[in-house]
This record gives sequence, structure tokens and C-alpha cells, in this order.
Amino acid sequence: MPLFGYYGGVKINFNKIKFVKSAAYVKSLPADRGMEIAFAGRSNAGKSSALNALANRKNLAKTSSVPGKTQHINLFKVNDYLHITDLPGYGYAKVPPKEKKRWEEEMTNYILNRECLAGIIIVMDIRHPLTEIDRAMLDLAVAGGREVHIVLSKADKLKTGARKKTVTEMNKALRGLTIPWSLQTLSSVKKDGVKELQDQILFWYEQIFEESEDLPEEAE
Repeated sequence: MPLFGYYGGVKINFNKIKFVKSAAYVKSLPADRGMEIAFAGRSNAGKSSALNALANRKNLAKTSSVPGKTQHINLFKVNDYLHITDLPGYGYAKVPPKEKKRWEEEMTNYILNRECLAGIIIVMDIRHPLTEIDRAMLDLAVAGGREVHIVLSKADKLKTGARKKTVTEMNKALRGLTIPWSLQTLSSVKKDGVKELQDQILFWYEQIFEESEDLPEEAE
């Protein structure tokens, strides 16, 4: 069943997201134009599963029981105007120090300097949210002046009361954040929260292109 997202007069067919390339370095990415939205998150937080749920696909982004599977910046095309980047998972201790250093340098470069980056979706395991390294990612987003949308993944792992409590605690913890931010829960298994994730991407999309005559009413 196609997953169409609508916001204002804009329609995007998320089923048509496709892999473009994998880049070890920011300089290897396509030209810095159009619009990109980045998926970031601690290793094994459910980042790849969230991207797969968005696209209604099982293996668009490779998932693994072994943390640290995503080692490059993976680029996906949504349409001619919009791309999604799947950033390397952070915080996995068994990654060789040299490789870990490269990841950190490239993510920092990307978030601070990529002009077409419109927002960052930070995926956190709802059972272990806002770890020290998640806070470091938020600090980096603040330094780059990037809007963030936090996705509390694996929501099906908690009962309703515990989910609501975690959301309340997260809202309190994020009150002092000096960049625009939003928050949702997501279950990639049950597909709960996928529409909210679509809506956030469409909101950023229309926000960036609202004054552009090039924005199509239907971008499939």
C-alpha cells in the first residue's frame, strides 16, 4: 500500500525513496543543493528501522543485530528536490579508534557545514533516551543552528503509561534547547508514529520551499 504524505498542497510518495550512494566523506556527497534531512542516532537505537518504516520497506536501510552497521553516510533520494541521509550510528565502543574518529569528524563537518541540510531526525531508544552521546549530538545541532525532530523508537517495548512518562520527562529535559525541536514516539514494528514522521519531513520540505516557484504540488 503506497505511503503518501500530504502537507498543504504538497504530496510525496515515500514508497519511492531509493538508495543513491554511500559516502565515506562529506566531500564525496552530491552537490550541496536542494534539501537534505539527516537521520542520526546511537548505534542500535532503531535508526535504520525508522527509515525503513518511513519508506514502507524492509531493507531500504540495512538493519543488523550488530551495532555500528552504518559506517558511511548513506544517501537516499525522495524526489528531485529532497534527499535523506542516514548518518553513521554513534557511540559504539567496538569501532576501531581511527574509524570512530573519522565518523566523528565527518558528522561534525556535515552538520556544521552542509548548507542544504534542513533538519536532523535524532532517533533514540525510548527505553534509554537522551544519553550523554545523544546530548553531544544535540549540542552539535545547536552549534550548527539545525532544527531537530527527536524520535523515541521501539515504543512498543513499553506500556502506555511508561511511554507517556518518558515523553513528559523528555519534554521537560529539552525545554532549554535553543533550536526549534519536536518530539514523537515511533514503533517500527506496529507502524505507530510513521504518519507523524512523514508530517515532520513534509513540514520542513514546505518550510524550505514555501517561497520557491520550483516547489511542485505533487512531488513523486
